[in-house]
Amino acid sequence: MADFEVKTVETDLLICGGGMAACGAAVEASYWAKKKGLKVALVDKAAMDRSGAVAMGLSAINQYVDLNSGNNTLQDYMDYVRNDLMGITREDVVANIARHVDSTVHLFEKWGLPIWKDQDGNYVHEGRWQLMINGESYKVIVAEAAKNALAAANAQIFERVFITHPIVKDGKCMGAVGFNVRENKVYVFKAKATLVAMGGAVHVFKPRSTGEGFGRSWYPPFNSGASAFFTIYGGAEMTCQEVRFIPVRFKDAYGPVGAWFLLFKSVATNARNENYMQTNAAELEKWVPYGKVKPVPANLRNWLMMLDVMDGKSPIYMQTADAIKKIADQAPDEKAAKKKLKELEAEAWEDFLDMTISQAILWAATNVEPEVKASEIMACDPYFIGSHSGASGAWVSGPEDLQNSDTKGEYFWGYPNMTTVQGMFAAGDASGASSHKFSSGSHAEGRIAAKAAISYIVDHNEAPKVDQAQVDALKAAVLKPIETFEKFKDATTDPEVNPNYIRAKQYMYRLQKIMDEYAGGVSSQFKTSDRLLEKGLELLAFLKEDAENLAAGNLHELMRAWESVHRTFQAEAHMRSILFREETRWPGYYFRADKPSMDNKNWLAFCNCVYNKDTNEWKMMKKPVKYLSKL
Repeated sequence: MADFEVKTVETDLLICGGGMAACGAAVEASYWAKKKGLKVALVDKAAMDRSGAVAMGLSAINQYVDLNSGNNTLQDYMDYVRNDLMGITREDVVANIARHVDSTVHLFEKWGLPIWKDQDGNYVHEGRWQLMINGESYKVIVAEAAKNALAAANAQIFERVFITHPIVKDGKCMGAVGFNVRENKVYVFKAKATLVAMGGAVHVFKPRSTGEGFGRSWYPPFNSGASAFFTIYGGAEMTCQEVRFIPVRFKDAYGPVGAWFLLFKSVATNARNENYMQTNAAELEKWVPYGKVKPVPANLRNWLMMLDVMDGKSPIYMQTADAIKKIADQAPDEKAAKKKLKELEAEAWEDFLDMTISQAILWAATNVEPEVKASEIMACDPYFIGSHSGASGAWVSGPEDLQNSDTKGEYFWGYPNMTTVQGMFAAGDASGASSHKFSSGSHAEGRIAAKAAISYIVDHNEAPKVDQAQVDALKAAVLKPIETFEKFKDATTDPEVNPNYIRAKQYMYRLQKIMDEYAGGVSSQFKTSDRLLEKGLELLAFLKEDAENLAAGNLHELMRAWESVHRTFQAEAHMRSILFREETRWPGYYFRADKPSMDNKNWLAFCNCVYNKDTNEWKMMKKPVKYLSKL
C-alpha cells in the first residue's frame, strides 16, 4: 500500500464543510476570531466556489422574512414552519434564524448578488417568503466573501479534504480526521470547538432517475450524509431522523417547480386535466388541523398528487402553457401581450439555466416549449436535509433569550447551536427540527453557530488533549479499504468480483435496494410498515458487516467507500426512527401502512435518538414539542 503522510493541524475553531452554512460560519468566525486572537480552519471535501446544495446556482432565495417592512413578523414565520412540518418544530431555533436572515440576504446583495427589483426599487417576491434572483453565480459570490474573511483573519482553508470521523473523548469533541482526495495525505485536525456543516444526504434511497440520469438529484447534489455520520458517531443526540424530504420536481432531470407554482401561478393536473388539489380536497379533512392551514403543507400537497398516481391517473403535468398565457393575456394590447409572452418564455428557461441546466437540456431534447406544451412532474426519491422542508439533524441548544419557563430546561444548555456533545456545533443541514431555512437561513445559522463556538472557545480556552492511540486507530480505519483492495485484488481476474471484499458502488446499490423496498422508497410508493422496517434493519445489519470489507483501488474510491458508510448510519437512524414513531404524520413523505393515521395525542413529540459506537446500540426517546410564547 502507498505511504500516506500524516499532517496534524492545530486550530481553535474547525469548520467542517464548504456550503452555505460553512460560508456563513467562516464570515462570522473570522470577525470574532480576529478580535479574540484565535485561529480558524475550514475544511471542505470539494472546492468552496461550487460546494454544497447551491453549487449549480439558484433562481430564488427561499427565506426572506422581510421584518423591516412590517409585512411579516417572527410569529408569522414560526406559524408557517410549524404548520408545514405538521406541528413538529423547534420554534426557538426557527425564530433565531428568522430574526437574523434578512441581514444575511442584505449581505448577499452587498457582495454582488443580483436580486430582482420592481420599478419602485423593491424586491420582487416569488412568494411570501421568497425573492427572485439571478443566481447562477450565487455560491461563487458567497464563497468569495467567506474566503476573503478567512484571509483577513489569517485562517487556513483546506479544500479537497474529506472529513470521515470526529475525535471525541469523554463527551467532548476535540477535532476530526480525514484524508485528501487528491494526494496521499491523512489529516488530523485538533480543535477546541468544531462546527459541523457538511450538508445532508442523497442516494440513501434508490433514485427515480437511474443510468444516464443517476446523480442528477436536486437538492442536495450528491451529498452523502457526512453531517449525520459525524454527529451520530460522535454520540450527539439526533432529532427528526424519520423526516425525509420528497420534493416534487420536473420529471427525470429534477428541475424545481417553485417558480412555476409561486411566480407563474401555474396549476398541476393529472392526465385527465383535473386539478388534484381540488378533486382530492376532502382528503385534507383527515389531517386536521394541518390539512386546513394555508398554504397546505408540502407533504400533503405531495400526498394529494400521489393519490392520483396510485389511482392510475398519471402522468402528472405542470400546465406551463396555461400559466404563461394567463399572465400574457393581462397585457393591455396585442403588442404588449407578445412582448410579455417573450419575457415569460425567457424567464421559464432562465429558471433552469440558473440552477438545473439538465432540465433545460431535457426540455430541448424532448421538444418541450413551456409556452406551448405542459411538462411532466413527479415526486423524487427521499432526501435527508435539515434546511428545506425536511428536518433531520442534530438536537441543538437554542438561544437563551428566546426560552420560556417551559422550554429552557429542554431546549437550552449554554451555547446556541451546540449539540449535546461539548464543543460540537451544527448548522445548516446538520442541525435538526428547524426546517425552512434554505440557503439564506443556513448561511445565517452558520453565522449564529460560529459566534457561539467562538464564545465557547473563549470560555473553555484549553488545548484539546487528543489521545494518540485513538488517532492511530482512526487513521488505520480510514485507510483500511485501500489495504483490503491491495491485499486481495489478485484473488480474482475481475477486481469488481471478489469474495474478500465489496466495492463502494455495489455497496451503495445494496443500501439503496434495502431502503427502497423496506423503508418506503419510490418503488413502494413511499409506503412502509413495522414488519418491513424490521426486515430492513435485519438486512442492514448484514450490510454493515460487509462495510468492514469495503475495498478501494484509489483515493476516489476511498472517498466513495466512506460516503457509503456515512449513508448507512443515516439509513439506520431513519429506519429506527420511523419504527419508533407509531403513526403516519407526514403522508407524502412516507406512509406507515400499519399506522395510517396521525396520532396527535401520543405523538405530538420529537423522536430523538443517540448512538453508542462502543456498544453499537441505539437509544430511542421522545422529547416534548413546546411552543414559544407569542412573539
